[in-house]
Amino acid sequence: FDPTAPDLHLGHTVLIQKLKHFQELGHQVIFLIGDFTGMIGDPTGVSETRVALTKEQVLANAKTYEQQIFKTLDPQKTRIEFNSHWMSGMRVDKMVELCSHYSVARMLERDDFSKRYRDQKHISVHEFLYPLVQGYDSVVLEADVELGGTDQKFNLLVGRDLQRDYGQKPQVVLTMPLLEGTDGVRKMSKSFGNYIALEDRPADMFGKLMSISDELMLRYYELLTVSNLDEVKRQHPMEAKMALAEQIVRQYHGREAVEEAKVDFQQRFQKRDFPDEPDAHVKLTLTDFSHLQDCSMPVVEVLMRTGLVPSKSEARRLIAQGGVQVDGEKLVDPNGMMSFEPGRPYPMKIGKRKFAIIEFTD
Repeated sequence: FDPTAPDLHLGHTVLIQKLKHFQELGHQVIFLIGDFTGMIGDPTGVSETRVALTKEQVLANAKTYEQQIFKTLDPQKTRIEFNSHWMSGMRVDKMVELCSHYSVARMLERDDFSKRYRDQKHISVHEFLYPLVQGYDSVVLEADVELGGTDQKFNLLVGRDLQRDYGQKPQVVLTMPLLEGTDGVRKMSKSFGNYIALEDRPADMFGKLMSISDELMLRYYELLTVSNLDEVKRQHPMEAKMALAEQIVRQYHGREAVEEAKVDFQQRFQKRDFPDEPDAHVKLTLTDFSHLQDCSMPVVEVLMRTGLVPSKSEARRLIAQGGVQVDGEKLVDPNGMMSFEPGRPYPMKIGKRKFAIIEFTD
């Protein structure tokens, strides 16, 4: 797991749950934190070179991983390793030797590298190191089995090849499906804004799970639980979805948090009330306005001030799709302005599950 972000999300838990199954069968699990590979940046599935993270960023992101994985894994049967322990001190001659085990032609067999090469897009030499370093981890750890997402198949097979070259028995490779995000289209990722973080507030986690489609709900049951799918399909979709949300919130936040999350969900969505405690409270003053004559501000800017949307493009998309309401009225123009009167609170609903109060204090 490369610590490219501080929070693990449900997509990561597909693999973590499988590691738990191995522990239940009596095996010792090595949870490898790729702090060294995280600084290289995984080129898998990307169309251009990733921006490299600093060592400080990677270590800061990794701090919370141990706390989060032990919500699932047994600490007594888990060994945590960092690949910087063996990679940071590797001499240049050893790195050259490692590189000699793979050719550029083999690297270009990867779909993402091949596509970028055909499209004459930039491929940095250091990106070729990523699969080699990940594969070398298997050599150092003398891994018997390595788990990864289906998008990691090439890198996992590099590990088998390197183990064979270094005189070891090649590991068994086990790939798991990628979990789609809440949009049901792309894989769950913080960069896509479609993720459910393990550190999300219980109410937020519950609400996000209740917002997914019925089809996606079955996929979540399949990859995140051990529930019988035939029994799930016989239930009413709303009841099944509620049970899924309860089960996942209970696993990561405890039994008491489930009831609080259910009450919050019912208040926000089933009763359609504006919550007593919104997600954001924005206070504006005269210095915030460029149009002082009418105290107005672009609605996209207002959304960004709430901190509840990741980007201006996402804000425009939400408005265009009717996903933003002020005082119960839908906003329809992404280029529109929003005017404010002093002392009046403006309740804003953003998407299906986020709420903010905007207030202008003269």
